[in-house]
Amino acid sequence: MMTTFLNALNRTLSCDDFGKLLLRLAVGGLMLFHGLHKLFDGVDGISAMLVAKGLPGFIAYGVLVGEVVAPILLILGVLTRPAALVLAFTMVVAWLMVGLDKTAALDKTGAWAIESLVYFFVAALAIAFLGAGRFALAGRSAWR
Repeated sequence: MMTTFLNALNRTLSCDDFGKLLLRLAVGGLMLFHGLHKLFDGVDGISAMLVAKGLPGFIAYGVLVGEVVAPILLILGVLTRPAALVLAFTMVVAWLMVGLDKTAALDKTGAWAIESLVYFFVAALAIAFLGAGRFALAGRSAWR
């Protein structure tokens, strides 16, 4: 009886393309909030961090590509794999800029201090490997 139930449940919930859509919407949508904050309030804080590390401040505008453009492309399902790789790279840069010293730390609630960076990095890699799925604006073209 349990096997019959599990088989029925597996058949009912077997919709890989819908799962890919949910993953794209969650990752792209949540990251977009971070990017919109920087788009509206500016990237001066990031620029200052870069300058403090001896890098040119103008490359702070690259965060808008990783946190605004790439998430929008993920949500739409256009250039999904490249956009996911850009987002993953953005998370590596964020880790190197602000999270490196927190890698072995917990925050005040007991969570891993860089867990959101890791979540976005791993989820972006998952999207890069899975692709957009059927529910993408680009359809079945090479652009998805």
